[in-house]
Amino acid sequence: MSEIKKIKLVLEDGTEYVGESFGAFCDSYGEVVFSTGMVGYPEGITDPSFKKQILISTYPLIGNYGVPDVKHDENGIISNFESDEIQIAGLIVTDYSKEYNHHEATKSLSDWLNEHDVPGITGIDTRSLTKKIREKGAMLGAIVTEDRKPRDIKFQDPNKENLVSMVTTREPKIYGSGDKTVMLIDCGAKLNIIRNIVNRGFRVVVVPWDYDFLNSEHEYDGIFISNGPGDPAMVKTLIDRIKKAMEQKIPVVGICLGNQLLALAAGAKTYKLKYGHRSQNQPCIDLETGRCYLTTQNHGFNIDRKSIPKGWNVWFENANDETVEGIKHESLPYASVQFHPESFPGPTDTNYIFDELLKLL
Repeated sequence: MSEIKKIKLVLEDGTEYVGESFGAFCDSYGEVVFSTGMVGYPEGITDPSFKKQILISTYPLIGNYGVPDVKHDENGIISNFESDEIQIAGLIVTDYSKEYNHHEATKSLSDWLNEHDVPGITGIDTRSLTKKIREKGAMLGAIVTEDRKPRDIKFQDPNKENLVSMVTTREPKIYGSGDKTVMLIDCGAKLNIIRNIVNRGFRVVVVPWDYDFLNSEHEYDGIFISNGPGDPAMVKTLIDRIKKAMEQKIPVVGICLGNQLLALAAGAKTYKLKYGHRSQNQPCIDLETGRCYLTTQNHGFNIDRKSIPKGWNVWFENANDETVEGIKHESLPYASVQFHPESFPGPTDTNYIFDELLKLL
């Protein structure tokens, strides 16, 4: 029987939560956030939008179906994770299941976290912790050994870093084939975004966030800006390029961070949400049709509705807090959504959004 090791989460206000260690037994630092998803932890914690975040799972039982081996689809894209590594800085759960059972599982969640040097804590009252985050907002935190004192911890704010540069591709990659080519700006793209575009008959050129697509050797019919982590204002070079692309009437569409970057390029402003939207059950209303959809989300920033310039409309809004969930230009080929129509994990209700965005190209 393995030794039980104590480890704790310390918040920047000095609050401590002590639990048992699983995964890697090491220190970790980041922004403490919560997700209300019930399932899908292999896809969720490999989402690059979680870079340098310590994730609280509000669903109490985690790990019961283990982790599968990496699989690839016919296009060579990983099919059961959203990137090739774990992106979170740490995982906080109420009840970690040491025993797992699933026909595709080959290892435990703990072993997987350990392979990627990511610590986990179990035995924490995640209900109390989540209520604290909801009341006071997302906080900086540290996962450390039980003997560490809060005064000795130097908290690190990931939103002051260019997190996009840490999760982007390092060189252009090409997927699929077709009569039209999409230039996908990889700010930390979930792999199912690439798959959804390729499966619709497009050729996709995936390029780094700072790639000069205005002077590219690759011909393309439009620009697709992916999801990604952190504060959108940290990637000013990309915002300036998007603005120039729009001046040239090049079609530009986006998802999640791509929604915020398109808005900034258009002249709008963004702001940090109190505790963000990270879940698989966020209701969003299409303001053009009045229909409401359940969506998957993972973001901590949003577009300031009052700052959206003339000529642009709010396309979707969140039914819970009325935040902006999508924008669209009245006459030019620019549109984006804040939620994740590619799901993985989560509902597939809005998968049709890919058709809506790609028909602008």
